[in-house]
Amino acid sequence: MEELEKQFFSKHDPKILPVLRNSVVGIAGAGGLGSSVAVSLARVGVGKLIITDFDKIEPPDLNRQQYFVEQIGKLKVEALLENLKRINPFSEYKIHNVKIGENNISEIFGKVDVLVEAFDEAGMKKMLIESWICRFPKKPIIVASGLAGFGKNEKIHIRKIGSLYICGDEESELKIGISPMAPRVAVVANMQANLVLELLLKEKNSNG
Repeated sequence: MEELEKQFFSKHDPKILPVLRNSVVGIAGAGGLGSSVAVSLARVGVGKLIITDFDKIEPPDLNRQQYFVEQIGKLKVEALLENLKRINPFSEYKIHNVKIGENNISEIFGKVDVLVEAFDEAGMKKMLIESWICRFPKKPIIVASGLAGFGKNEKIHIRKIGSLYICGDEESELKIGISPMAPRVAVVANMQANLVLELLLKEKNSNG
């Protein structure tokens, strides 16, 4: 296993890998965005991921989420844990099958370097952003806004407001009963994941 781990990371940038291996990233939500962010961060070798969700996998989820038919009915966090261990068994994964609220944000995510918001519901997004900025004003939180539809890649961007980073087009709204499509979800999720790496490396360089 030790030799496999060495080979697994052999093509990673040796200047970047130590930073990633010593980083902790939180992901609030394990749906289309959260599961995709987690897969990307596991592949690049982030040392520890802390993931929360309280839903089970349903058949319609498979059109954009990182799960498989045989996992239908499982808790998302448990299925995602299985998948992440299959991709990269050398990182640490902490899962919480809970609904995030103001009373447990600090307990679950208080030690992360960066938090990724990956909720569907606007009220949950608002609560998480406001609670996080209030408790951890200097720690980055990366949120998503505007995933609906397809194409229009040029509209997708990152906007920074203090320690808050918004990824998406900030315009498109989902239609009731229609899920966002996999390509746009993946684009925004990987924009979030890519920004996580940028912030982790920037923080490390500024401190040392």
